Amino acid sequence: MITVSDLEIRLGARQLMSGVSFQVSPGDRIGLVGRNGAGKTTLTKVLSGTLQPSEGRVEVSGELGYLPQDTHTGDPQQRVVDRILSARGLDDIMERLHRAESDMADMTISDTKRQKAMDRWARIDAELTSRGGYGAESEARRMAANLGLEDRLLEQELGTLSGGQRRRVELARILFSQADTMILDEPTNHLDADSVLWLRDYLMGFKGGLIVISHDVQLVEQVVTKVFYLDANRATIDIYNMGWKLYQRQREDDEKRRKRERQNAEKKATQLTAQAEKMRAKATKAVAAQNMLRRAERMLDGVEGERQSDRVASLRFPKPAPCGKTPLMAEDLSKSYGSLEIFTGVDLAIDRGSRVVVLGLNGAGKTTLLRVLAGVDAPDTGGIVPGHGMRVGYYAQEHETLDPARTVLENMMSAAVELPEVEARKILGSFLFTGDDVHKPAGVLSGGEKTRLALATLVVSSANVLLLDEPTNNLDPASREEILGALAAFEGAVVLVSHDPGAVRALAPERVLVMPDAVEDLWNQSYEELIELA
Repeated sequence: MITVSDLEIRLGARQLMSGVSFQVSPGDRIGLVGRNGAGKTTLTKVLSGTLQPSEGRVEVSGELGYLPQDTHTGDPQQRVVDRILSARGLDDIMERLHRAESDMADMTISDTKRQKAMDRWARIDAELTSRGGYGAESEARRMAANLGLEDRLLEQELGTLSGGQRRRVELARILFSQADTMILDEPTNHLDADSVLWLRDYLMGFKGGLIVISHDVQLVEQVVTKVFYLDANRATIDIYNMGWKLYQRQREDDEKRRKRERQNAEKKATQLTAQAEKMRAKATKAVAAQNMLRRAERMLDGVEGERQSDRVASLRFPKPAPCGKTPLMAEDLSKSYGSLEIFTGVDLAIDRGSRVVVLGLNGAGKTTLLRVLAGVDAPDTGGIVPGHGMRVGYYAQEHETLDPARTVLENMMSAAVELPEVEARKILGSFLFTGDDVHKPAGVLSGGEKTRLALATLVVSSANVLLLDEPTNNLDPASREEILGALAAFEGAVVLVSHDPGAVRALAPERVLVMPDAVEDLWNQSYEELIELA
């Protein structure tokens, strides 16, 4: 259970919310909604104890499981299955049990030491049984499989996984933890269609408290029983004790009511003001006229205004820098992590203005290929052949291109060193970074804000080849449409990795590259049904 009392959250001079109180009880499945940058991710950090509020109290009873957007935690050398088991402390128990077994089998030590190892093994085994026994690992593996993590991946080290795989590991860990309350920030990111369906069913049957941030409309429609709307304009939270569809109808009805009440109040206030102006000319009626004006002011103050429309980032890619016929080529690329081969023998030619979508199952090497093409990672064999005038812009799904320690403005200026600061601020303003927002470290931004900043740096790069890895993740519907419109109008070449069928349709690809075998084909409709599965 989570109890929030008189909560106030500030980021610098900006007040995200004030005087907020609510409770999350067992059985509550709350959808946390609001435009990008309204404070959804910041609120979840406060609720999880990651960030302290400016004022007010947050009390948590029972175990809390928190899935942040940034999941780069844990020892990169730890086995994946051990990371999941660590949610219940089972990784440590298993390690101690294996050490005891090793000592029991060691014939070089004395009988006394072997007997102590046997006694230790018995105690550890009893502890393991009390926490779910040996069946717990099977449960963890089943849960991981349902989230698209193959059994072979569970034996690998965390550091060998892609960003999407890493996030699924953390989601599996939270679900396995048996937490009383869960906070999930965009849990469907990087999940294929089957995994999303499984997660929906799992969350619908969850008996504890749940707060979820998600742009997956079907998930919130099926799972959510209450809606918390973060109103960025009024710095407050509106609570709707109803499911998603009823909430949408209620919001629409509320807006109509506000508009009607405001219009009626303005009409009456105008009439009173006009009457008062006539009466003010007469000294004997001056006091009455003043009272009438005050009454008109109170009438307007007593009704809620219409909610201000949420602002949307304005995204347009400029004309790309001039380049030759084939600005980017790759020859005989291969990449492995340890003994794990990701892909081999990849040949690719990206012509000026071409559109290519990269498909493949999770773990097939899509993200790794884009990182190699962008020059972030070096291939084991082969290489990149830059064409005349090549200028690459890379959007990373985990926002690795941003320096979390540098401010929004500094990240922008580093992407285009010759860009005047005034012009950089102007472009950032079109991406909804205004005033003191430009001085915030990139590390404190929400997922949607990081997406906007990363896209803003692409806009000033004049790239003629865009490498885009899941660019619509973490975005509200309006911002997503803005990005898709910009993609459709971009004159340069685009290589896209995406689970979003709408993004692929907006791109209108000419070719498809299916990983890990690097099979290239002309795009046709039969590939569209593979997008969500990939």
